[in-house]
Amino acid sequence: MTSTILSGAAKQRRRLITAALVLATGLAYGLLPGRAEAQSKNIDAKVLRIGYQKYGTLTLLKARGTLEKRLAPQGITVKWTEFPAGPQLLEGLNVGAVDFGTVGEAPPIFAQAAGAQLVYVGNEPPAPTAEAIVVPKSSAIRSVAELRGKRVALNKGSNVHYLLVRQLEKAGVPYSEIQPVYLPPADARAAFERGAVDAWVIWDPFLAAAEKQLGARVLADGRGADGKNVVSNHQFYLASRPYAQAKPEIVKLILDELATLGNWAEKNTKDATAVLTGETGLPADVLELAVSRFSYGTRPVSAEVLAGQQRIADVFHSLKLIPKPVKVADARWDVPQQQAQR
Repeated sequence: MTSTILSGAAKQRRRLITAALVLATGLAYGLLPGRAEAQSKNIDAKVLRIGYQKYGTLTLLKARGTLEKRLAPQGITVKWTEFPAGPQLLEGLNVGAVDFGTVGEAPPIFAQAAGAQLVYVGNEPPAPTAEAIVVPKSSAIRSVAELRGKRVALNKGSNVHYLLVRQLEKAGVPYSEIQPVYLPPADARAAFERGAVDAWVIWDPFLAAAEKQLGARVLADGRGADGKNVVSNHQFYLASRPYAQAKPEIVKLILDELATLGNWAEKNTKDATAVLTGETGLPADVLELAVSRFSYGTRPVSAEVLAGQQRIADVFHSLKLIPKPVKVADARWDVPQQQAQR
């Protein structure tokens, strides 16, 4: 059974295939620098363009319409654009089609390595159980170590890329000894269902849908056997550098609204689940499971969190997953306090 969100993601993926191919080429060959001028020209003082994935706090924000109400007195409207995954969203940001968006840990690193003009402006707390390596319910595979030589589906450059790297490392399996199959979520689910891959590394709500609808078995998530986090799985809020420099007060307003919304959602999980059910088309039991693993609490990006991002970047470079070293601190947002308080 294929859910509405997966069908929607597939359609969106087809519409955005050109952008995805541009991103893939840029990541491989470093062809994307020099977009800052184009981004600056694309800034519209009266339109805020937000990229979102059909789940999470931004989806709640879109559904509730509170941001539009906050911005209306300034004559600013909000344009929402849905993306199937983080890499495609950040390519939209990089080419100047999006001003603000949210992604997992890995996409900003791949994008920064490709020269994207982005800044980290906020993040949610860790949610290590909201992503996992899953296998079919009938699979004989019982441990990550048994993935050696197996076909593993994942969305290249997404948050789960680092989860797979870390869990393989802990199991003593070199990344080069698996067969990664790079597919976006809708295609990966189809491959998983028909047995074309042995395992799938995926995030919520696709993860919850696979568990509830397909009986997928979790091989490992972001936690270790000792209960400590193997990965943090932060959700990051990013803005294009030109937009953040030109409109710091609007970025701050978005983050304030997200923090307020997070407080509401954490205290009203049933209501939040109902909203997400309507927005995604997924069954309530799928959303209940996914929401139980989500983390709320939008906050500024700390030095500690950026240091964690730097560790991911260093690992990706050592594995030649990105073409050059990345200094994550270069993408830190140093908001002009006087402007932000206007």
